Amino acid sequence: MSKVTILAGLQWGDEGKGKIVDILSSGYDIVARYQGGANAGHTIVFNNKKYVLHLIPSGIFSEGIKCVIGNGTVIDLTALLEEKNFLESEGISLKNRIFISSNAHIILPYHKILDSINESSENKIGTTKKGIGPAYFDKYARRGIKLQDISKENLLSERIKTNLTNLKKIFPDSKELNELIAEKITDDLIKDYEIIKEFIADTEQLLNEEIKSGKNVLLEGAQGALLDVDFGTYPYITSSHPTSGGACIGTGIPPTAINNVIGIFKAYTTRVGEGPFPTELFDENGKRIAQIGNEFGATTGRPRRCGWLDLVALKYTCSINGVKELSIMKSDVLDDFEEICICTGYEYNGKMYNNFITDCDILKNIKPVYKKFKGWKTDLKKIFEFNSLPEEFKTYLDFIETETGVKIKYISTGASREQIIIRN
Repeated sequence: MSKVTILAGLQWGDEGKGKIVDILSSGYDIVARYQGGANAGHTIVFNNKKYVLHLIPSGIFSEGIKCVIGNGTVIDLTALLEEKNFLESEGISLKNRIFISSNAHIILPYHKILDSINESSENKIGTTKKGIGPAYFDKYARRGIKLQDISKENLLSERIKTNLTNLKKIFPDSKELNELIAEKITDDLIKDYEIIKEFIADTEQLLNEEIKSGKNVLLEGAQGALLDVDFGTYPYITSSHPTSGGACIGTGIPPTAINNVIGIFKAYTTRVGEGPFPTELFDENGKRIAQIGNEFGATTGRPRRCGWLDLVALKYTCSINGVKELSIMKSDVLDDFEEICICTGYEYNGKMYNNFITDCDILKNIKPVYKKFKGWKTDLKKIFEFNSLPEEFKTYLDFIETETGVKIKYISTGASREQIIIRN
């Protein structure tokens, strides 16, 4: 029987999915991305060198693994080519290893301009300005362009011309939009398409056939569950479904084929961009976490907001994702803290809440209720066996497991591939 596993981020993204995919890849034949675009930044330390991937699945560093970019993603061809060229310059061959869904939608130059226009308003969300949201908007408005459309020159040309004409009418004062030329956009797309067309495939059929033949598939999400368009802190969310349900929609693999969901979270919490963040720290502890954890966005370089672990949110995301196993990341960042806190509840208008609240008007005004833990004051990077972990850290882990009802199977103790403890 095939092993089909979803790896889902359980916070606001940046949980460390790249490292876990890299570690798990050896047990899988295929790694597939199921949503998002170049707004994701998955960091891998390989051969003592740090790599950041935005579109190509993190499994590319494991020899023999096929990597799929699913239909649920939105693709910036320029960014994809840059990533392709970079990996090839590092000696990593992509031939017969990368498969891109012909149903995936394309990010166009005007999508990035629209993203920038939206972010310059008073109601900014804090996006990466990579054109992700506007590309998804066009997809659902039935005016998007799929990879398979690029080979149809007449259709492509007409649709780009129509879309651009309409946008110039809506935003007549946008100099950047008015400078765009439909013919140039079309020509550039066709030129880029010629370079990557060897990788384009019917990935929905490919994945299902591979599963039927007994191959193991790892599905890799981007961002995190608290940014899900339905289940996150709307409107401060991404434009797709990072949750496990999005994996089926974004790849064409049926729910009946999924047999494991691994949820990944940091030992603390971070967030990039706007939106409520109950456990955010504005004191020296927050600064220390950011500094020690090098908390800067892999895609934008923006500093991440830092806070204690929010167990209320974690229990919620474990539930909506159907998590069977947990992976805790960056525990070593908290090595030198005398005292560590976990948020176990919310207080709002004199009432206690034990369930996560997606209403941002309430969430931004809640007061977190904390349980304090004694710090482990030990260098976790030098520990490679569970039994050797300090008791204070085990107590921290036990509390999380008891409250979520899910076993922590993977314990990351540092940035490198080797710094991981896997429990049986």
